[in-house]
Amino acid sequence: MSGMTSTPTPAQVQAQMATTRDRLAGFAAGFASGATKLLVGHPFDTVKIRCQIEGGHGRFRGPLDCLASTVRNEGARALYKGASIPLVGWAAMDAVQLGSLSNYRLLLQGGDKTRQLSHLQHALAGLGAGWTVALVASPVEIIKMRLQMQYASGAARQFRGPRDVARHLMRTYGALGLWHGLPATLAQRSFFFFLWGSYDVYSQWLRSLRMPSGSAPPEKLVNFLAGGMAANTFWTLCYPVDVVKNRYMTQLDPSAIPFRRMFAHVLRTEGVPGFFRGFVPSFIRSFPTNASAIFVWESTVRLLRGETRE
Repeated sequence: MSGMTSTPTPAQVQAQMATTRDRLAGFAAGFASGATKLLVGHPFDTVKIRCQIEGGHGRFRGPLDCLASTVRNEGARALYKGASIPLVGWAAMDAVQLGSLSNYRLLLQGGDKTRQLSHLQHALAGLGAGWTVALVASPVEIIKMRLQMQYASGAARQFRGPRDVARHLMRTYGALGLWHGLPATLAQRSFFFFLWGSYDVYSQWLRSLRMPSGSAPPEKLVNFLAGGMAANTFWTLCYPVDVVKNRYMTQLDPSAIPFRRMFAHVLRTEGVPGFFRGFVPSFIRSFPTNASAIFVWESTVRLLRGETRE
């Protein structure tokens, strides 16, 4: 009868349930995503960090001046200062972030990978992934930023490399010195709620569009465009928190301004514009970097899971 639905066979039910391969694919694909971010985004990140930390102190007139001054005074390689940490760190961070995101989604799906999640559920999975990856991101980012903020070269440098920074942090703040900025990182990574919630919104909207041929856009194009738009949304919303986090984490004086008071300090000393120092390179960087990374991640996950959706 037309009103009846067939009962899935045991084999069909088994095919719908997540396997160990499904649970691990997100972690493995995350390494490829992290490497993509480093290649595309690190020069933009260096300019962003320098503009954020220098603030209104007058070293740079803006992002383009920062870029030109860095290349002129330190060489083009200076744009990749601190890149050795992200080379491993971003790969590890994306493996943790995207692997945990996949598993939080599966948890909300009750283990049935064919079950559709709501926008809110995608956002909640993103929030969980953000808090999880903060444990890895905090030490990676504080070391990276301390190296990026070195303008001297040769013997005049305070830190010769990541190990020097790590030793300094542990001498200054104790055994957990590498996690000195964890509360700030947790606050900033909470905005992954909006990153992954908006990614689902944009993905559904893009799939509803039609190409000139009348067909839906290719899934890989959806991943790329939705990833870039979601990243722009994320950075627009979280940027003031990111500025405060980075100012707090790069202070060399252990008795300096606490994270919870840094908001008031930036507002008092620089006004509202202080919360948006370096926004332009960050916004420009966010689309190609994250669009490429999410494209690589989604494509690699499908490959590892044996999915064929185009």
